[in-house]
Amino acid sequence: MNLSNNKILITGGASGIGLGLTQRFIEENNTVIICGRRESVLNEVKAQFPSVLTKVCDLSVEAERVALYEWIKENHSDLNVLINNAGIQKWVSVTDPGFYESMKAEISTNIEAPLHLTSLFANLESLTTVMNVTSGLAFSPFAKIPVYSATKAFFRSFTLSLRHILKSKNIEVIEIIPPALNTDLGGAGLHDAHPSVSSFIESIFEQLKEGKEELTFGTSETRLNASAEDLRNHFNAMHSN
Repeated sequence: MNLSNNKILITGGASGIGLGLTQRFIEENNTVIICGRRESVLNEVKAQFPSVLTKVCDLSVEAERVALYEWIKENHSDLNVLINNAGIQKWVSVTDPGFYESMKAEISTNIEAPLHLTSLFANLESLTTVMNVTSGLAFSPFAKIPVYSATKAFFRSFTLSLRHILKSKNIEVIEIIPPALNTDLGGAGLHDAHPSVSSFIESIFEQLKEGKEELTFGTSETRLNASAEDLRNHFNAMHSN
């Protein structure tokens, strides 16, 4: 993937990893479009990075995903990179009264949205790259976030197949595999002890320069290369208390 002179759509590009990607791709001389549910948050990013283009969109709603694609096709038909980054994380148990509603929200945002967007944007003649943000939890789940972990395992599996499927269209598929980072994913303060987003972004851009298709950092690199026994041991260690 060329790191400059692209036109890029980053879903969930106003916070966390998405914001880190937004900033770095702007620094690398790209045109960046971000979308999200909250206009006020998008405006804050616009104030910080005036060149960024914004679009309000609730990706959990099918009609809004279609509207986003139609807007891009009409106004930014030269878009060549789609980054499926948006995701939500719920700390829930299957025994919680609100589990089912929580599950539906996670599945619609973490699975349905990126699959639908990928199927739509693959029709753009200009598309050259799809980047999917999965997780180290795709390899070894954390029981306190069971649905989130499962959606990331699903998304990694889909990404592996997608790389093969889109090869005939010369569309590169890159998987970004973060570990837990210091973001508000799942709730403020839950991940404060984890590495910074800036350190993660710096690492994955070095890997992009090397031409890698699976971008890891810290514990996600360990999980990507772990044996089945290592992953079982890791799961047992995480849930020993």
